Amino acid sequence: MPAIQPQDLPLGSNGAMRFDAGRVSRPGASLFDPALHELDAVAVEQGGRQAAWFVQGGFGRAVLRHYRRGGLIARISSNRYIWRGAASTRSFAEFDLLSFMHAAGLPVPRPLAAAYWRQGLSYRAAILIERIEGVKPLAVQWASSDQAAVAGAIFSMHEAGVWHADLNAYNILLDEQGKAWLIDFDKGRRQSLHRKQRQDNLLRLRRSLLKVAGEQALPWWVELDRIYWQLAAANDHV
Repeated sequence: MPAIQPQDLPLGSNGAMRFDAGRVSRPGASLFDPALHELDAVAVEQGGRQAAWFVQGGFGRAVLRHYRRGGLIARISSNRYIWRGAASTRSFAEFDLLSFMHAAGLPVPRPLAAAYWRQGLSYRAAILIERIEGVKPLAVQWASSDQAAVAGAIFSMHEAGVWHADLNAYNILLDEQGKAWLIDFDKGRRQSLHRKQRQDNLLRLRRSLLKVAGEQALPWWVELDRIYWQLAAANDHV
């Protein structure tokens, strides 16, 4: 698969975008506008905080996501973040992290484009990511999925030194062949992962599964946890 070719482009006087020149031949702010007829946008029903759409164009089939806040802080500002420089914007940081992971062969979608628009001391942002076809979230098919596939995907992510900020049952997708994919790396980061950080990710997934499926999902997670730590022991890292 061709390597990602990142390039930057100004978006007026207050914004910029980063895109994969190998996949995006017509970069511009219109790529991030779900109201644009050419994108044929369809709202994503699960997840995305009502700010994600399935779109398509010359770049192929993709998912467009506008960054939205959650929790109590969303009552103050639903889509604006404190400006700390272009490299620190949520969109550019996620694009760069996904580029690293994709190049490493990890099971993540290919990033296509990311953008930010600054206003004073704050900014808003959006990202365009390749759509993985024929997938369903772990939340709706955990009972029929293979714990080894999911544990292996999480372990490979950790071995590459990537920490997922929100490893929940909707951010793990299973395709028709049973392969596990990891998505939504907003606020994710590269770091040296010790046992506690690894366990915290797994426990977050546990809480998510129990929330969507109840106690019946606990034995499934226990087996996933066992397989994960078996992989860790075999690699003598923790």
